[in-house]
Amino acid sequence: MLKTLAVANYRSINKLVVPLDRLNLVTGPNGSGKSNLYRALRLLAETAQGGVINALAREGGLDSTFWAGPETISRRMRNGEVPVEPIVRQGVKRLRLGFAGEDFSYAISLGLPEKTLSYFSLDPEVKKECIWAGHIYRPASLLVQRSGPMVRAREGRAWDVLAQHTPNYHSLFDQVGSLRGSPEVLLLRESIRGWRFYDHFRSDADAPVRQPQLGTRTPVLHHDGRDLAAALQTIREIGDPEALQRAVSDAFPGARLNIEPLQGGRFAIEFYQEGLLRPLSAAELSDGTLRYLLLVAALLTPRPPTMMVLNEPETSLHPDLLPALARLIIQASNSCQVWVVSHASRLIAALQQDEGCNSIVLEKVMGETRIVGQGMLDAPAWHWPE
Repeated sequence: MLKTLAVANYRSINKLVVPLDRLNLVTGPNGSGKSNLYRALRLLAETAQGGVINALAREGGLDSTFWAGPETISRRMRNGEVPVEPIVRQGVKRLRLGFAGEDFSYAISLGLPEKTLSYFSLDPEVKKECIWAGHIYRPASLLVQRSGPMVRAREGRAWDVLAQHTPNYHSLFDQVGSLRGSPEVLLLRESIRGWRFYDHFRSDADAPVRQPQLGTRTPVLHHDGRDLAAALQTIREIGDPEALQRAVSDAFPGARLNIEPLQGGRFAIEFYQEGLLRPLSAAELSDGTLRYLLLVAALLTPRPPTMMVLNEPETSLHPDLLPALARLIIQASNSCQVWVVSHASRLIAALQQDEGCNSIVLEKVMGETRIVGQGMLDAPAWHWPE
């Protein structure tokens, strides 16, 4: 489980250290930075997938993602005593992302090339990466260090050079196969690759989920929900079928779910509702009902991830469905770490009733995303590797 998330110099986030728990609820008014915090977490996940450079390109390039305000906002600026003005930058311009885990922690620093004749002069470069033991960085706890093209690992009291020519556009996680004696890199990479993000469920009339699909065992629902029928049947066979039925009847009293096998190995959803003489197919379900079933399949996965992130799961759902969804999310948080980014008051209130809910309320002050009520002494201990 992650204990801390740290982000610096990313869009509206100048410097932010976020305490984490088993169930994390990110809320705040529109424009407070919820999406930026979510996207920063996705960028961290991309480092282990080998796609962080392309992900930044899709956002308009690294330079456009940098914090647009001054490096430091003084007390007099905050009080309105002096205008916000550019000041001489004390440090190099870097996008920094990191997290502290129970066993290992990780940080990456990205910047622009200093001088190059390449056409790819706007491509971000990985300037530094570090892996250390425990959740608080100390030089003595450092296990793997990457500075520019060189990757070193601690070997007793000395350092062993694992690679000297690592491409500056690759994370050290991309080099696992060529790095000898670095189990921490492999372990951390696989842990990050286990994170799941759900924010692009399709429920439009042409969505694949509305058509019968070829069914294979599906313990992990696809991020767009196309294999919903197979995922639901997998839960029924090797997961928790009672929990599945409870989740359906909790939201739709008297309803039940069935998966019908068709010719050619395709699966079709049959949704029985009280008072109807025949079941409804996926093509006939409302957007809200279909999205609720997609969330059920994601949260009741027989193969829980290390972390699951739900971005605005309330989309298209009727407010009456949100308490049932909250109970499902709380249940899922018993088997994996869960993030929920939401501005639905009813879902927020239902999740906050759980004593283990870590509520993170964001606000924007002078263009900077901050955590409401978090003072200098309230933030978790965090030190960026030098």
